[in-house]
Amino acid sequence: MADHPQTSMRTLTIGLDAGCRSVLDPLFEAGAVPNLESIVESGAAESLESQIPPWTPSAWPSLYTGVNPGKHGVFGFLTFDGYDWDVVNATHVRERPLWDLLDHHGKSSVVVNAPVTHPPRKIDGAIVPGYTAPEDPDCHPAGLLDDIRDEIGEYRVYAPRDADGREKVEWYERLVRMRGEAFRYLTDRFDPEFGFVQFQQTDTVFHEFPGDNGKVRAVYEAVDRQVGTILETCDPDTVVVASDHGMGEYTGHEFRPNEFLRERGLVETTTEGEGMPTWSTIADNQLQDGKEGRDGTDDDPTLLERGVAGLASVGVTSQRIRAALAAVGLADFVAARVPTEVARAGSEQVDFPASRAYMRDRIELGVRVNLQGREPGGVVSESEYDRLCDDLVDLLSAVETPDGKPVFERVARREEVFSGPYVERAPDVITVPREYDEFLSTRVGDGRFAPPSESYNHKRDGIVAISGSGVNPSADLSGAHLFDVAPTILATMGVPAADRMDGSVLPAVGAVGRESYPAFDAGEQEATDDGNVEARLADLGYLE
Repeated sequence: MADHPQTSMRTLTIGLDAGCRSVLDPLFEAGAVPNLESIVESGAAESLESQIPPWTPSAWPSLYTGVNPGKHGVFGFLTFDGYDWDVVNATHVRERPLWDLLDHHGKSSVVVNAPVTHPPRKIDGAIVPGYTAPEDPDCHPAGLLDDIRDEIGEYRVYAPRDADGREKVEWYERLVRMRGEAFRYLTDRFDPEFGFVQFQQTDTVFHEFPGDNGKVRAVYEAVDRQVGTILETCDPDTVVVASDHGMGEYTGHEFRPNEFLRERGLVETTTEGEGMPTWSTIADNQLQDGKEGRDGTDDDPTLLERGVAGLASVGVTSQRIRAALAAVGLADFVAARVPTEVARAGSEQVDFPASRAYMRDRIELGVRVNLQGREPGGVVSESEYDRLCDDLVDLLSAVETPDGKPVFERVARREEVFSGPYVERAPDVITVPREYDEFLSTRVGDGRFAPPSESYNHKRDGIVAISGSGVNPSADLSGAHLFDVAPTILATMGVPAADRMDGSVLPAVGAVGRESYPAFDAGEQEATDDGNVEARLADLGYLE
């Protein structure tokens, strides 16, 4: 690799998953991340309001397309076909990312680790997909992953699932280094005018080690080292730092809408292994990477399944078994030794076809109506639909925590929240937790409220900072929104925003106007169908 500055790069975007002032400010004060601090302090910076829902698979596509989920079509980690689900991928993002628009204007890009970009689209430059991609993702151009590994050595999308403790943090640091080294190799090789490199571990460390400031600092220091080297090597004219959402402690409660709806006769449940289970994912998480499991146990799953299902039929579900085991510190021990089918057999779940309304995926932040003609086993007629949606808005708006606080700060029909051709992919009723301090869960069978399953999780406000050539560092960025990032990046490149974008150019840079781009042909949607990706999402609590 060349050691001279790469001066062709006009704009560099650094993506910090879950980056926010509440996390960064203490690191700035400690002098732990001087390169990130320099960008923030030398440029215009402000909190960046995220979208609904503020989670990686929907928020990053919104950031790099500049449109709301109703226009790009991704509302969470999962895509649904009736009651069946799969993990989302790039074919589910039905809007042009900003590097496509740059390509349209003859400008090249290198994109490393952007979530939901697998399989990659062809552009002038290079794309190495990030989160929701398989471990050995297809890259653009074809064969690029082998080239990267030949150049820098090991390159992975995820840390090994059997790593734990300090070893896991060391893996996070190695993954961060891989991103930086791959990005620098590709910018040297392709000489792009635009660069985008995203660091996911700034989010992951909170899910795996909530409240551990030492591990958080170690990850951010690793990121900062890579940022410093990239800045020195690439010498971009303008730098944009942006995040998809924030991160913080949850001090409220866990609320379980499906249990609440069951008490009102809207949710039916089953223990026959259909639907989306709860405790069985604990076993799933332990049954990977060579650990004892479905094919490695000496027990007879059929016999055990019958026994656990029998207990479930009289109310002893695996959630209740898990709660009892957790109380004496044995939940993980038992989960590592129980076949998935056994846990699933005793796991009380939403019976989707028999229910009138349910929360199918907590990341979506909403309740879905089981509508006739839309869902394969729909039980709610068209004539009942509007009334049921309005009733759900009223019911959920009135829910209070055990200490008398509202669970939701907003409950609304989806058309009031989203716009665009894919609004119908959203839940029918959107539920926004109060200050993102109330944790939502789809579980049923063990009460409406509990302590949050995760003590740290996503918050609304991330961060944006813009520094460099042509940037007004004193510009007021208050009110900056996630949708503003894409048109702002394009403006730093002298490229007009798409007229379909929901965001506007932030006042730190001069606007270039808008234009109508050719219709986007996203092609056929493809299945992800990757159990390893699903298991990793379950590890982080994204799949219950």
